[in-house]
Amino acid sequence: MKILLVYPSRYLPPTDRKKAFALFPPMSLAAVAALTPPDVELRFVDESFEEVDVDEQVDLVAISAMTAVAPRSYHLAREFRKRGVPVAMGGIHSTVLPQEAARYVDVVVVGEAEGTWPQLLDDLRRGRLQRLYRQGDTFPELDGVPVPRRDIFDKYPYFFRSALQSARGCPFDCDFCSVTRFFGRTYRMRPIDQVVEEARQLGSGKLLFFADDNIVGNPARAKELFRALRPLKIVWAGQASITLARDDELMRLAAESGCAALFIGFESLSPDNLLGVGKKINLTQEFEASIRKIQSYGINVEGAFIFGFDNDDPSVFERTVEFGVRNKLVGANYAVLTPLPGTRLHARMAADGRIFDHDWTNYDAESVVFYPKRMTPEQLAEGYVWANRQFHSYANIYRRLGLFSQYALTKWGFNLARRNSFRRVPLRRRAEMIMPEAVPELDGVKK
Repeated sequence: MKILLVYPSRYLPPTDRKKAFALFPPMSLAAVAALTPPDVELRFVDESFEEVDVDEQVDLVAISAMTAVAPRSYHLAREFRKRGVPVAMGGIHSTVLPQEAARYVDVVVVGEAEGTWPQLLDDLRRGRLQRLYRQGDTFPELDGVPVPRRDIFDKYPYFFRSALQSARGCPFDCDFCSVTRFFGRTYRMRPIDQVVEEARQLGSGKLLFFADDNIVGNPARAKELFRALRPLKIVWAGQASITLARDDELMRLAAESGCAALFIGFESLSPDNLLGVGKKINLTQEFEASIRKIQSYGINVEGAFIFGFDNDDPSVFERTVEFGVRNKLVGANYAVLTPLPGTRLHARMAADGRIFDHDWTNYDAESVVFYPKRMTPEQLAEGYVWANRQFHSYANIYRRLGLFSQYALTKWGFNLARRNSFRRVPLRRRAEMIMPEAVPELDGVKK
């Protein structure tokens, strides 16, 4: 039996595929591969780097899709189904909109792989695939979860090749975030000894990335994990909330365990914006002092910021870039506010008639699909591009990083890769807004 695992792209032109930049491999498919018995032949294709051969002879195609690649996923599914190959689709989008997905694929998977994939495989062997696989009322236990099969990623140049998870979910519940809808408002933790053993196997010569949505979501457990990681002498990066800065012991232990950088969701410099979307843990008046405190432990900070909140006007772009440069952020991930399906933000904007673009392809945190309150859609799109280019200008990279800081080569390499991607990608269509009369209906065959 042969199964093709597919991670679709957002329609990069074929000439750009060799230049594609991807930070992370899709760990969800590595988890699926780990749950697959060895007698099943697996092949993995990341469409950002390699074209999908729809004529390949397989017994099942399994697609993992976020919202922005749902239309492409449906198109691929149609091509495989024409050839008599059944297609299963999982991931956040099918979990949130299973009835939509069921129009285009043979099998819809709702929830996490551990709660669904083994039964799907058993039914495939018996020739009785069901239309829907849904995990039970409880989320899967993480004790004993198989180590992800990272070997399926060997031929692709991901920036963070050694990613692992110590926990799933986030204890917070922001209006714009789809994590809560997928994982529930839960924070489930793997046994620390299993996390440490996986980190040990990945080796001390690599930069590890903890893909937890918030590695300090449970501070007491995080301290225990960091103590257990210290003997490995690894170097790692991860994602955390700014609340980390309120606990000196937590920062010290993170640094001693090998933490080199943390991705922190500041989201906005406006207190009103943060209150409006439920991110009450972020106190803007503490941001700069918190950054300096984290940096004082030798931990670099990359910030995440979202443009398009209701209190944002055209001045937000310059203010946010200046904040990042002044505070010497090692990186910044700027995003356009996106009302993802299943979130409270989407429900609120839809009820207010503010969403004008219903093509899921544009729900990519780069395109503008709604009417902002204090600027035009065009201003938001153009400001997003300007901010990314300005932050990643040579002059600002130098102001933030210098030349001789610790991990200088890695930090410069990361920033130059981001600079090149934003020189090439955003202008392909970001400033051309799709207005209401041009909104295409979702037909599953967009190319």
